[in-house]
Amino acid sequence: MKFLQTMLLALACAGLIQPVFSQPQALPSLGDASSRIISPQLEKRIGEAFLKQLRSQMTTSKDPLIKYYVERQLIDLAQYSNLREAILSVVVIDDENINAFAAPGGVVGINLGLLLYAEDVHEYSSVMAHEIAHLSQRHFARGIEEQRNQAIPNIAAMLAAVLIGIVGGGDAALAALSTVQAASFASQMRFSRARETEADRIGMNTLVRADLDPSAMSRMFERMQRAYRFTRRPPEFLLTHPLSETRIADARNQALDLPHEHYSDSLDYRLIRVRAETHFQKNPLQAIEIYRKRLRDQPNDTAANYGLAISLSKNDQHEEALDRVESLLNINPQSILYNGAFAELLIAADRTNLARDLLRHQLVINPDNLPLSMLYAEALNKLGLHEEAEAVLERQSKTHPIDVDVWFELAETAGLAGNITGVHLARAEYFYLRGSFHRAIQHLEYAQRLVRRTNPPLVAKLSQRIQDLRTAIRRAQS
Repeated sequence: MKFLQTMLLALACAGLIQPVFSQPQALPSLGDASSRIISPQLEKRIGEAFLKQLRSQMTTSKDPLIKYYVERQLIDLAQYSNLREAILSVVVIDDENINAFAAPGGVVGINLGLLLYAEDVHEYSSVMAHEIAHLSQRHFARGIEEQRNQAIPNIAAMLAAVLIGIVGGGDAALAALSTVQAASFASQMRFSRARETEADRIGMNTLVRADLDPSAMSRMFERMQRAYRFTRRPPEFLLTHPLSETRIADARNQALDLPHEHYSDSLDYRLIRVRAETHFQKNPLQAIEIYRKRLRDQPNDTAANYGLAISLSKNDQHEEALDRVESLLNINPQSILYNGAFAELLIAADRTNLARDLLRHQLVINPDNLPLSMLYAEALNKLGLHEEAEAVLERQSKTHPIDVDVWFELAETAGLAGNITGVHLARAEYFYLRGSFHRAIQHLEYAQRLVRRTNPPLVAKLSQRIQDLRTAIRRAQS
């Protein structure tokens, strides 16, 4: 018994006692060994659970134009990658620290801080292409497979260390145990570095196919390394994506082997970067001076003009703010980023009727566009047209069913419209997407009581939804 206890303790200390994934007998092979352990379907379920946890613990950006750009840019970039599955969800975290991540099942996210650090669309895209590569190569599943393959030889070595201890070699046993742990950790790190290198290489090929600058990857690495060289704790991105001189040199050398072209920056990226800047600027007067100085140095800097307009609006200098964005809109009247900003500024200046008319016209040209629809609903609510706003948001809840901001605004708007049942239905979906199943069930039960006599089909539908959520809770607790 003492031997068994000692062995189990040693295995636990080394992290070799892992949960076992049950496998369906007829699970098809998808071309790699990892599919036998973590299927793409299971990865998707893991990604959905991860999203719920993320939403419940992190503050996400509510800027509809930033969210729109990040999602569209990522989807466009993914078309040039090896990714076969669709992107499940794109998350933008409201944090000025640099970070980007990819989770199983097609979840990709960034911190707003990435927009502050990446100076052009090529550097920004190099990070996103790297994250897409993690997904296309199924690095999560392959990591699980690697751990499983190492388990048997590690257990054998561990047993040898335990046996040394049984025959009296206490110090020798500790040394052997430490050696096994160190070897296991080093092997995991090698595999991690291999995954990072592979993601760099594949991501760079994605950049080339997308007509983006492949040398931007090494530039971005070098900038991050310089920025955090002397910090006690590097940002999360560098903890999960460790940089080394070798990795930077490899990225630089790979880019040298590729054709050299002249790459121009993206105006849309520069505008979105400015939106992130203005979001984190605490003093509008100081921001105004920063953008005025940029325009003195470069009078044709469109992004600086855009940032100045937003900052002027925050300081209640609405006339100049509107004039500046309107001048940009005259140059490109179809731009979603210009129209969205102009509508925002009109609402802030209490010219809500004009904002409503502008957005209504733009939604004829861009049907169901999410940021324009969200702004349109905001304008309608400000005008007291709550039922119209509710109808707009209900449509968005069908086209964007996993956007928590849509459900939150729909619940608020339904309340303003006097639709109490609608409030509970929207809040139920909002809490479900945040992983608060019990609160979701509570709101569904409230809605069920309200419509019990008037809408039997809805009552039946709600009963099934409640049952599904209770089943999900039991599974999570088992």
